Amino acid sequence: MSASGAGNAAMRGNQVGTTARTSRLRLLADLRDMQQDPPEGCSASPYCEDNLYTWGATIIGPEESEWENAVLTLKLTFPDQYPEKPPRVRFTCEIFHPNVYHDGNVCLSLLSENWSAAYSVSSILIAIRSLLTDPNPNSPANPEAAHLFSMDYADYKRRVRRIAQKSLE
Repeated sequence: MSASGAGNAAMRGNQVGTTARTSRLRLLADLRDMQQDPPEGCSASPYCEDNLYTWGATIIGPEESEWENAVLTLKLTFPDQYPEKPPRVRFTCEIFHPNVYHDGNVCLSLLSENWSAAYSVSSILIAIRSLLTDPNPNSPANPEAAHLFSMDYADYKRRVRRIAQKSLE
């Protein structure tokens, strides 16, 4: 390998190390924020101390909504490039929502094309909790839920309330 090739490989290695260090520091800061000042109705932390990159979260359904008092669980999986790249966020409980795929993955522009490194675990959970009461049926991940929400709101609300009640059992 040439000297410049070795130098480039070393630089890439340093960039990976710096990215991982940045990611780890940011996740520790997000954890501290969640412990000291959690958003209303939300909690989150790593599943285990050995892995900062996989978190469990809980969102309590907002008052005066179909999801009121529901206990909704999520899994957040952070890439090594966090916060430059968004986490993958998936509900691990039963959910019926226009912007949640059948496998629980959340369809939210904040987690894809509108991602910014300024977002934190706290802001992600606030956005998802808000999405519960204000879905976007025009960008459906679950066409059936979007159709009911738009065309038969009473039936949509019944299905959601049934799931919300089951989450408390």
